[in-house]
Amino acid sequence: MRSKIVAGNWKMNLSSVEISKLVKEVANQIIEGEISSDTKIVFGPAFPYLALVREILDSFHLGNILLAAQNCSEIDSGARTGETSVGMLKDVGCDLVIIGHSERRKFHKESNELLKLKVDKSLEHGLPVIFCIGETLEEREQEKLFEVIESQVSEALFHLSAEDLSKIVLAYEPVWAIGTGVTASPEQAQEMHQFIRLLIDKKYGFEVSDKMSILYGGSVKPANAAELFSKPDVDGGLVGGASLKSGDFFEIIKAI
Repeated sequence: MRSKIVAGNWKMNLSSVEISKLVKEVANQIIEGEISSDTKIVFGPAFPYLALVREILDSFHLGNILLAAQNCSEIDSGARTGETSVGMLKDVGCDLVIIGHSERRKFHKESNELLKLKVDKSLEHGLPVIFCIGETLEEREQEKLFEVIESQVSEALFHLSAEDLSKIVLAYEPVWAIGTGVTASPEQAQEMHQFIRLLIDKKYGFEVSDKMSILYGGSVKPANAAELFSKPDVDGGLVGGASLKSGDFFEIIKAI
């Protein structure tokens, strides 16, 4: 059975006071709302607040709320000013790391080859990965969307064993729908998620592909979450702006 996951990527937002309030409010809502322990909730704060969120989560003793970093280095240590190693992320209590977000690909020019190295380093340290993939509006309009997704998946992940691939959660985030207010229709999301699952099936077989959680990311909101999550190959969401408000984020969690 595939895990149902709602992950909040907070990007470069919120102060320590705002984060403390948000984490506590969502955790209390999860307790009061009796959310199933099978549903995994992920918080992805900026690097300076990872330890703070870990401390708060530990005080609630909720095993289904996980802590994710937004990025990592592909090496263990050395002269890389401003970078953070996977070992450091493990040291502060991260449960996951987000790799390959479209903003990292765009603004930091992260290639599939570099992302492959980051995935390898994360798995080497036993840190599971949320791996992001997605096409731009131009690539979709040029009908290159499936070609782009296949190259992103195959070039960064298809060297892995089936066992290692099982530690990856995929997040399909159409770049044209991130922060724009435009959301892929449930049918568009299902079409791509099904395509991704078939890619995994072709390479690793049905047993592996059927167990892989594939999240949708791109302007997920309380108003559209239930319809998106109702699709058979959509196993949850990677949520941006709506995860910064406890009420909105909890409504999305309930929708799963």
